Amino acid sequence: MKPGAERARQRSMLRALTLALLALCAPTTGAQSQTYTVDIRPVLNDLDIKIEHVANARMLVVNLTNNSPTRVRCNLHYDASPQTPLRTTRHINPGQRETSVLRAQRRWFSVTVDVVCVPAPR
Repeated sequence: MKPGAERARQRSMLRALTLALLALCAPTTGAQSQTYTVDIRPVLNDLDIKIEHVANARMLVVNLTNNSPTRVRCNLHYDASPQTPLRTTRHINPGQRETSVLRAQRRWFSVTVDVVCVPAPR
């Protein structure tokens, strides 16, 4: 092989690798991004509950983690106007995590989630 041919082959391979990495890192046209605001209003009654949300264009996922020593009941009320409001309840054992999902039926601009947690009867 000629000395310049090896270098040209290496540059060609590096260029192909760079293009492949750029293609992997580029956002896809079907990527779901958050297009609305989320306002979580917790009433935890001195319970150690961690609330996290993951939002994208078609759903809102709310994760509730019970770090308190007792079983809890969490009532969630979603208001994502113009969509019909949704109410749901999750019972969470100590040290466990539960998930609640609100799926989009219409386009949202903001979602308000009221979370009220109380100790659950045994």
